[in-house]
Amino acid sequence: MLSASDAAGAGGPQVVEDRVRVVIAEDSVLLREGLTRLLTDRGHDVVAGVGDGEALIKAIRELADEGALPDVVVADVRMPPTHTDEGVRAAVQLRKEHPGLGVLVLSQYVEEQYATELLAGSSTGVGYLLKDRVAEVREFVDAVVRVARGGTALDPEVVAQLLGRSRKQDVLAGLTPREREVLGLMAEGRTNSAVAKQLVVSDGAVEKHVSNIFLKLGLSPSDGDHRRVLAVLTYLRS
Repeated sequence: MLSASDAAGAGGPQVVEDRVRVVIAEDSVLLREGLTRLLTDRGHDVVAGVGDGEALIKAIRELADEGALPDVVVADVRMPPTHTDEGVRAAVQLRKEHPGLGVLVLSQYVEEQYATELLAGSSTGVGYLLKDRVAEVREFVDAVVRVARGGTALDPEVVAQLLGRSRKQDVLAGLTPREREVLGLMAEGRTNSAVAKQLVVSDGAVEKHVSNIFLKLGLSPSDGDHRRVLAVLTYLRS
């Protein structure tokens, strides 16, 4: 978990071309301030910070009314008053009200029910990371930007658990072990080049595996750029 002092030591203010506007929902003041500092130091705009799900919904609605809807919300799964699912419930509701709003949720543990509910609602602009991942500054900031731009960012542990669920095996039965491995890395939000580097194979080999995955999951070229996300989410919707 990242503290304000950790974020302060992660680097000075930076100007970035891919600047995004963020709202943070986290009941721990220390973590909320740390995330704010981390993102602003890298040139992004944190336009609001709140401590519970109700306040998150109110903040987003007010910003929307002002014509200033943020690019992405970063929200803890568990927030007051019950510390169960307020954060993810608010995130799901906001996604329904504002389909173009990116949502990245943070959790202490992999909670399959919440991950599935969030991911099954839409095929773009969603993410689910474990809080330990926040300590990996570059990966976390990259995930925030990726989700803000309509991509996905799934923690490897989340991917491993969801892809391993027995009730989803029929959907993926036609994939080879290597194709499953490629699909898992795609689900983390990695590009073909990043997948190739991780697996120590050529870019061409990865492109072939990805094409096979699309074919076996019944995703046609007409699905456009969203095929990568749809490939990951197909098993969630079966």
